[in-house]
Amino acid sequence: MSDSTTTPIPYRLTRVGVVMSPLPGEADEVEGVLNPASGRTPDGRLHLLPRLVAAGNVSRVGLAEVTVEDGVPTGVERRGVVLAPDAGWERGKNNAGVEDPRTTWIEDLGRHVMSYVAYGPLGPKPALAVSEDLVHWERLGPIQFEYQPDLDTDLNLFPNKDVVHFPEPVPGPDGEMYFAMLHRPMWDLGWFRPGEGVHLPAGVTDERPGIWISYVPVDEVKRDIRALTRPRHHRLVALSEHPWEELKIGAGPAPIRVEEGWLLIHHGVSGTIEDPFAQVQTVHYAAGAMILDPADPARVLSRTTEPLMAPETEEERSGTVPNVVFPTAIEEIDGVRYVFYGMADAHIGVARLDRAE
Repeated sequence: MSDSTTTPIPYRLTRVGVVMSPLPGEADEVEGVLNPASGRTPDGRLHLLPRLVAAGNVSRVGLAEVTVEDGVPTGVERRGVVLAPDAGWERGKNNAGVEDPRTTWIEDLGRHVMSYVAYGPLGPKPALAVSEDLVHWERLGPIQFEYQPDLDTDLNLFPNKDVVHFPEPVPGPDGEMYFAMLHRPMWDLGWFRPGEGVHLPAGVTDERPGIWISYVPVDEVKRDIRALTRPRHHRLVALSEHPWEELKIGAGPAPIRVEEGWLLIHHGVSGTIEDPFAQVQTVHYAAGAMILDPADPARVLSRTTEPLMAPETEEERSGTVPNVVFPTAIEEIDGVRYVFYGMADAHIGVARLDRAE
């Protein structure tokens, strides 16, 4: 982690419209469709993998082919459910869910790697699954963060979200090449054990949840894909810096390589959070961006001081959780990049990502 500069980030987001809304009468979607992952099937067709929320806040991961008109995504055709909370560790006595998928096509592995939040007996825990076709997914299981003595804690104690993978191997802290993932631990254990409160790793003094990076050696993953669930070399990348992200930040879509480095679209949260797991909160989610150093992706080269996009439209301002813009996927169509994002935890929107000279 390093202090980022105020160098402008030469990218902008321009709204295109809503691409997916809950289907009336569809039980899996009565509480919203939101926060999609994305990818292309082997035939090249673009799909979203939306979070579908049924009654009781039970989430599944769907598959929906994107309809494109004149090079612009305009809607979807549903293709069913590809992941449901079927595993015991994805369900509690009073809750269940596979939530907020993010997918990265990793060419070196010939697979889509999906991270998702398993909402099980101990709350939200990150997990991984892999697929060659977006339809059939193999669970690799929960992420098991390797114990790191210098942190003076066990990262597996904490709820964790916003896991995204880099699409190719990157240099690690020792200069070797690794598959790397960003993630967002949450240090307050009071929700789980009243009075326990915040436990910070050694060297961290800001209790607000921020973006971390962890690594897995390439050769280990090539030998056994399940090694992806056992990351190590955990490092802090970024914490909240600006008013629009004063409560917390988290990674959005998987980072994409641009000429400045790795472009990471992230979300920032402001407002008040009394219960981090309550469905209705007085919060404001906006989208910003960072450039990470290609020679050391734990280092932030620059970041936006103001959001690239904040809640403005009716769909973004009114929904299950009002005032939310939550970017989760980037795809290229005919040479143009588009960012898909959750709108107020109820709909899915799309914005064009352009380079702003």
